[in-house]
Amino acid sequence: MDWDNLVKDKFQKMIIKIPLFHRRITEEAVNKRAQENALARKSTKIEEVDVITAFFSDVPSPFYSMMIRLLEQAGFDYRRYGFPKGEKTR
Repeated sequence: MDWDNLVKDKFQKMIIKIPLFHRRITEEAVNKRAQENALARKSTKIEEVDVITAFFSDVPSPFYSMMIRLLEQAGFDYRRYGFPKGEKTR
């Protein structure tokens, strides 16, 4: 499935900051979930909301604060989509 170019750039910027031993599994899991999210929206392209929703649905709680920090550093505006939902970010 195609990606919005800006979203793909942000995603890659974020992925390279994830510790090496988690990088591949994170990339694969988020990519798969983002595609599922886009399909559920009946979209032919993965957009920011799909990636952000994937991260918030699949990241284990011990890595939550790191995910928030990396999303912000990469330029993802997760608050725009109503995240975090009832959880602390720090």
